[in-house]
Amino acid sequence: MINREDMLELTRRMTATRSHLVRLAGAYMDEEGYLDGNFNINFLNLKGEERKRCLNIAKAIPFSETNEELVSYKIPGIKSGSIWQLLYALRDCELKNDALLLNLYELIAEKYPTGKPYAIYVYYGAYDVPIKGADKERLDESEEVYRYLVVAIAPTDEEQVAELPQAGFLYPAFSDRSTDTAHVNVYQKAGFDGSALLEVLGL
Repeated sequence: MINREDMLELTRRMTATRSHLVRLAGAYMDEEGYLDGNFNINFLNLKGEERKRCLNIAKAIPFSETNEELVSYKIPGIKSGSIWQLLYALRDCELKNDALLLNLYELIAEKYPTGKPYAIYVYYGAYDVPIKGADKERLDESEEVYRYLVVAIAPTDEEQVAELPQAGFLYPAFSDRSTDTAHVNVYQKAGFDGSALLEVLGL
């Protein structure tokens, strides 16, 4: 089960003036599932409305209905050649390897339904988890750095602008205010069939 307070702790720090998101990469897929452009930028370089729009896409996943739209899954293990090895490598390189990102886009495109264009957004974040005292008040010291990926799959409008996601995931999971590499939190928008994403992840 996902603790709602853990997710709220993350999203409270995803604002235009205070965010622990570091990098954003993405791809635009056409209606046939082929790559139609990609990008890779420092998140802090985003300005104004564009930063707010990209924050809203990232926040939609951890802020969704916990244990209903957002569900915890135990991963089958980080095996050589698996998508989990790929995700682990992407987190370690902080999204600075475009070849690895292209592999991820291709894996998603192989399973994801076609017929309409969509975008894949991949965020890398690093959150200094503050220590909480016995009275649950936050202290200045950092307990650990939670390094994570948010992957969002979203429909696009006529101008190829991504809207709020229909599916996505947070990896590693953020459990008991700590990194949980054994689990992933998968998002499926209410009423949307996210089975293709579960198939991509081997869940």
